[in-house]
Amino acid sequence: MIQPNKRLLASAVFVLILSALAHAQANDVESRVDSYVHAQMTRQKIPGVAVAVIKDGQPIIAKGYGLANIELNVPVKPETIFQSGSMGKQFTSTAVMLLVEEGKIDLDEKISRYVGAVPEAWKPITVRQVLTHTAGMPNDFSDADYVQNWTEDQLLAKAKAMPLDFQPGTKWSYSNVGYVVLGIMVSKISGKFYGDFLQEQVFKPLGMTTTRIISEADIIPNRAAGYRLVRGELKNQEWVSPTMNTTADGSLYWSILDLIKWDAALTKRAVLKPTSWDSVYSPAKLANGSTYPYGFGWGFGKVNGRRVIEHSGAWQGFKTDIARYVDDGVTIIVLANLAQADPVGLAHGLAEVVSSELIEKPIKDTEPETTAFHRKLLASMLAGSGLNKDAFSAEAQQSLFPRLATIGQRLKTFGPLESFEPLQRNGESLNVVHRYLVKFSAQPIVFSVVVDEHKKISGLRVLLK
Repeated sequence: MIQPNKRLLASAVFVLILSALAHAQANDVESRVDSYVHAQMTRQKIPGVAVAVIKDGQPIIAKGYGLANIELNVPVKPETIFQSGSMGKQFTSTAVMLLVEEGKIDLDEKISRYVGAVPEAWKPITVRQVLTHTAGMPNDFSDADYVQNWTEDQLLAKAKAMPLDFQPGTKWSYSNVGYVVLGIMVSKISGKFYGDFLQEQVFKPLGMTTTRIISEADIIPNRAAGYRLVRGELKNQEWVSPTMNTTADGSLYWSILDLIKWDAALTKRAVLKPTSWDSVYSPAKLANGSTYPYGFGWGFGKVNGRRVIEHSGAWQGFKTDIARYVDDGVTIIVLANLAQADPVGLAHGLAEVVSSELIEKPIKDTEPETTAFHRKLLASMLAGSGLNKDAFSAEAQQSLFPRLATIGQRLKTFGPLESFEPLQRNGESLNVVHRYLVKFSAQPIVFSVVVDEHKKISGLRVLLK
């Protein structure tokens, strides 16, 4: 009679035990992710969400939640197609870098070399400055422009006619117009529409079969509908002209399955050369010698000293975010079909669910006067009165200040304010971001206040935890 090998049996049992433990842990993570996503969808009134959680290059969760189309009662699946919003800017910068590698574009060359005659104010602008939002180009075209069809040459002429917000290289300010110009530049240099260039050079080689330029005319299987809240009631997304829905500031369709493939390429540093990726991930350099934590279509931050490379998007009733915690090998991707959704907060919250190391912790308060000032700002927002307009930059007085009371009314629904603690501060001299963990009785948030070089508030952001 053959005797069993006790060592082999013991090893087999050990492997089975490890496998069972790993399976149990995976199920526990998925259960916690499900609970968190469902709670946030209810709180934020989001119809549908697709989520990918990736660890060390391997997707551990790729799921849909809620409805892709409310009218037809269609559920979100991993295959569901969402719009990208500005999260698509990373592909525009990739297209530019591919042409840099071909020797057809120089990052530090003036953009006039590639887009033809420019107004006097544009003459100092370099390609690098447009990629990093330091060119001074305004953020957006007018609402009226978005319901008109323009050729690329007409749109470029409109961009050139817009006055700059500041001297190129002196500040950082987000610019959709700049990335529209970059897409037109790619078309001019490559001889192909930038979307076709990306299809040939990036999407097809990576097997990203659903990623493409937006087209509301085409039949797109698994396409989600975009929604917005109007006085608490869900409405369909607003209409945009076909050509204004194809620009390079973020006009893509995609699914989380395709984005998992993209994350794998990013992890392997595929598509571009290592030196090109170094440029993509380098912070913007300003004329005064400081830097701003934004590269080419990517923003940079830290959580508990660990690096996160990230970009969000918003367009036509869709909100998106990809957060890559590169020191931890964790990537979170969130696609939602509601204009008021908070995908950044969702992504960061999911990171905390997945890894205890990514639970952001308050730090020692080294600037108590600043903390007190910003807490008073929040208190005034909640009260809807007592806001000091002079504390804001000229631009923020026009665009941000009128919305503060409305933001405060929304935050009041989270219950009484319980605590206000500083988190890691980001930035240098220009656009310093002061971040706080704020706990209300029903909902914690991250409250971020951006301060410019004149100590004026130039921006404000609220993320749900």
